[in-house]
Amino acid sequence: MNTGLGITPVPDRSFDLFCETLRQGSLEKGICLTRDQVDQMACHAEQLQKWNRKINLTAITDPLSMACKHFLDAILVQPYINTQEKKVLDMGSGGGFPGLPLKLLNPDMQMVLVDASQKKVNFLKHVIRMLEIGGIEAIHGRMEDFHNDPDFKGRFDSVLARGFAKLESLVCLASPVLNPAGTIYALKGPGVKEEITDDLKKKCSIHCDYYMLPFDGANRCLVRLKPDKKSS
Repeated sequence: MNTGLGITPVPDRSFDLFCETLRQGSLEKGICLTRDQVDQMACHAEQLQKWNRKINLTAITDPLSMACKHFLDAILVQPYINTQEKKVLDMGSGGGFPGLPLKLLNPDMQMVLVDASQKKVNFLKHVIRMLEIGGIEAIHGRMEDFHNDPDFKGRFDSVLARGFAKLESLVCLASPVLNPAGTIYALKGPGVKEEITDDLKKKCSIHCDYYMLPFDGANRCLVRLKPDKKSS
């Protein structure tokens, strides 16, 4: 699967451990990455490391930790998402997670990466240009800015968010841009149960998928929320 429009840049040899960790960790969970996908993610990681020396993109900077805590954390939700949901927004994308790696796995997705930091959006645009990925864009702004924007309001099949906000706030921010059948995917840690309140249960149908990160051993949870538009 080649998601780029040109030749995938070859990552630095110091990222060999990153590549092997990514391959083994994904295979352990039944996800088989192509060589192009691994190389593209390694180049993304390499640029993340380089840009992080000038602007604060992430506290996780060594290749092994990036492979586990950023890239595997993003792509291991693949079995739980509805890949028929083609128009996707990644809210608070930061360094590109989980939206950019998931786009590489699902080239038919139309992915929009949104972040309130212009510097982070500049980084995302740089990576998109470098990898020559089609069907993806990075946009600067706050979610509230898009609630009444005709290009966003009610237009998305799903919204992704990793560690962005508590579930109640997440639903308020994401619901206006979702279509009536849309889904919110929240990547969370094991403490997310405390965020699932009785009030939230009245507003959404909620499903939780629990899994563990390979090598790192951290417990993770993907919360799938379908807001009831009648109660919004």
